Amino acid sequence: MAARTLHALLSFLLLFLSSPAIAQQPYVDNRQLDCLNHNYDNITNGFTCNGPSSCRSYLTFWSQPPYNTATSISTLLNASATEIQSLNNLTTVSSTIPTRQLIIIPINCSCSNAGFYQHNATYTLSGVREETYFSVANDTYQALSTCQAMMSQNRYGERNLVAGLDLLVPLRCACPTEKQTAAGFRYLLTYLVAMGDSVSVIAEMFRSSSEAVTEANELKTSNIFYFTPILVPLRTEPTRIVISPSPPPPPPPPVSPPPQTPPESSSSHKWVFVGVGIGVGLLLIILAIFFFCFYKRRSKSEQINKLSDSSTKHSLPTTTTEWSNDVSNSTDTFGVKSAIESLTVYRFHELQSATSNFSDDNRIKGSVYRATINGDDAAVKVIKGDVSSSEINLLKKLNHSNIIRLSGFCIRQGTSYLVYEYSENGSVSDWIHTTEKKKTLSWKQRVEIARDIAEALDYLHNYITPPHIHKNLESNNVLLDSNFRAKISNFGVARILDEGDLDFQLTRHVEGTQGYLAPEYVENGVITPKLDVFAFGVVVLELLSGKEAVTKQKKEDNKEEEVEMLCKVINNVVEGENVREKLKAFMDPSLGNEYPLELAYTMAQLAKSCVATDLNSRPSVAQVLTTLLMIVSSSIDWEPSDDLLHSGSLAN
Repeated sequence: MAARTLHALLSFLLLFLSSPAIAQQPYVDNRQLDCLNHNYDNITNGFTCNGPSSCRSYLTFWSQPPYNTATSISTLLNASATEIQSLNNLTTVSSTIPTRQLIIIPINCSCSNAGFYQHNATYTLSGVREETYFSVANDTYQALSTCQAMMSQNRYGERNLVAGLDLLVPLRCACPTEKQTAAGFRYLLTYLVAMGDSVSVIAEMFRSSSEAVTEANELKTSNIFYFTPILVPLRTEPTRIVISPSPPPPPPPPVSPPPQTPPESSSSHKWVFVGVGIGVGLLLIILAIFFFCFYKRRSKSEQINKLSDSSTKHSLPTTTTEWSNDVSNSTDTFGVKSAIESLTVYRFHELQSATSNFSDDNRIKGSVYRATINGDDAAVKVIKGDVSSSEINLLKKLNHSNIIRLSGFCIRQGTSYLVYEYSENGSVSDWIHTTEKKKTLSWKQRVEIARDIAEALDYLHNYITPPHIHKNLESNNVLLDSNFRAKISNFGVARILDEGDLDFQLTRHVEGTQGYLAPEYVENGVITPKLDVFAFGVVVLELLSGKEAVTKQKKEDNKEEEVEMLCKVINNVVEGENVREKLKAFMDPSLGNEYPLELAYTMAQLAKSCVATDLNSRPSVAQVLTTLLMIVSSSIDWEPSDDLLHSGSLAN
């Protein structure tokens, strides 16, 4: 009897310890990218119901147009707009939220009939661009769902997705287990991992603990991937999260109360005299500051002229004022002189020596020469005629690792010499359009280059004041450093978007390279940030195919040339029948099979949306960057032997 009781007790304890009621949820890793592979022990279908049947839960969402208000986000995620507004300290439900700000979404999480926790949303296919289960789950919903879960809970096949269909989108959420509840955790938050995040960073952000996050996701290593969902146990309800908080402003100086008026009239006269004295003193100080600034400005102007003179004294015989006259006769004298104040002014003989007198051996391409200045490599661009002061003034204030850096310049006899940082690996065009078998870019390098370009454009469009449009993006103007990090260059025709003209400008002077120019710009001179998005899409197509933006082939009669543009070709590749075979034929042959076909398809779809004829159908650069970060993250650990290459998720 005792033995039987002991056996029953041990069985109960074993059942209790192994019960799903105290089990945690496995991390999805990057398995959500392989749409047709469901052999992941249900990890991609949702979090297993191992606690209460329903609970209060939280999601996170990175705001981006058109989902950048409480109202639009609530519609997308089937949540309460007023709760989103309150929890995130928004002014109104229609207030515009800055792009890529983290928003916390309160939801009700329930156990589905299939045994998975989820919060259901409904998404209507717009028809603006071609959408798939993969793009809806990973792009629109930022990996809050998976293509596997959507495919299992919708009756439509991948090839039957058309505009107007309503799709069920099961959003990943979970309720605390008994073990988590016993440890004091009352809520679980689904967080979308951002670039640079680690378990400790995420735990600190939400006032949780690294141990709790690690255990909640059954993490066996510290590796987590960008734009993947991870569960964060919370002891209290979350509050608004500011990713990069600005330091609080210093407190205002204490204001002394005004002196009370003394009763005696003699004292009143005394205060009048004191006030007059203070006023006179302030006037003298202002005059002194004025004369000091005038003298300093005059001295600075003389110093600039001396620098100008010295630049010509060491070159061919000329007058001592020639350099100054060149600057004064420029179309923008003030722009050039202001650039001098923050850039190195080189003497002409220094650049002659650094480039071996601008020899052909030092020529990189066109009028750009390699130089060695103080032991460091540099690139010197020679420009005949007036210097573009707008380009100089733009470059001198830009500070981004994916934008080429201007270090200095020289002006001599009407010719400008701009000195840039040196890019050891030349341009992207040099690599993808080469016929050398040994000179090629890997898949990972290509997606990282695309990300770098998008980062630079995002900076230009959204993070400098005023915003700028590059207007001349092409593979020749994307340079690669020693680590194959991309840097965009050639800002000679960059356009400022002044306040009030942020969405639309016109020009009669259309300039650029055929194949990269958006149709609305060619036909009507329309300038918007979507002009750069179109050119970016073409560069991505070049990275995928290895082909040039425009190719010309003679017809059979040899009398006419047939022009083929990549921005048109891509439509036939990703539409219709046999998409898999057409995409393989489109890809750069130098890649062989060394690329994940599913991600190549996603990247091709992204490029196709960027080169859409209707500018309103193109994504913003911020949206492009979101998708690219996911592709880069998924490519980091990809190996040629991965099942992803052989998956059948593409239409046949």
